[in-house]
Amino acid sequence: MNKILETTRLYLREMTPEDAESAYLLNLDPEVIQYTGDDPFESIEEARDFLEKYESYQKYGFGRWGVILKETNEYLGWCGLKYTPELDEFDIGYRFMKKCWGKGYASEAAEACIRLGFEQFNMKTIVGRAMPANAASVRVLQKIGLTYLENRITEGTEEVIYIKHK
Repeated sequence: MNKILETTRLYLREMTPEDAESAYLLNLDPEVIQYTGDDPFESIEEARDFLEKYESYQKYGFGRWGVILKETNEYLGWCGLKYTPELDEFDIGYRFMKKCWGKGYASEAAEACIRLGFEQFNMKTIVGRAMPANAASVRVLQKIGLTYLENRITEGTEEVIYIKHK
């Protein structure tokens, strides 16, 4: 297991094809993916295929990491950094199982990821994106210290963009 980060209650690690069932179940919940623009995986095999082809760790040294509850070793979801070359932009993202909502896990993990992005990967600016209707996600972005930048249309979807500078 390649542990990337540790917080009070969580650790973050690289996701592997062994996480396929958890990733499948996470994206299977329509409420979890409601504001993402993503379709659910068709099967555990499709999730495994996605994870096998996920190249961000090798390409950039960072990515979306699995979030694990220290106390039980349970997979809660994912959180991490992503580079979008077309926008030349680093962003923080997170997605958690519905049973984990409202417990501060997203804020705890995202705050640690932002610190890592600035300190270890020397990022100068990190953005957070959310659909305007996703109030919970917007609250997380605010809670971790990002400030409102603008509303933007990305691939036909309105997003609210928050930003934090090193």
